[in-house]
Amino acid sequence: MDDPYLNDLRGEFNSYSNQLKKLKKKLLKTSSVEEQEKIIKQIDSTAKKMENNQKQSVKVTKSRLKERKKKSRR
Repeated sequence: MDDPYLNDLRGEFNSYSNQLKKLKKKLLKTSSVEEQEKIIKQIDSTAKKMENNQKQSVKVTKSRLKERKKKSRR
């Protein structure tokens, strides 16, 4: 389905995914407990954003499919 809003959501998700990869590398490199705590909080925050992004994507996809069904019945 080629939808501009869904494409934006997909782009955001990929961005979050890249952020997580960078944070993971950063976490593995650091030995400071304080720094690790900060990085873990950032990882949690990014993961939550990804989760919300996926929920929104599912809602939009379902909505778009309903719209298509209504149009095809006419």
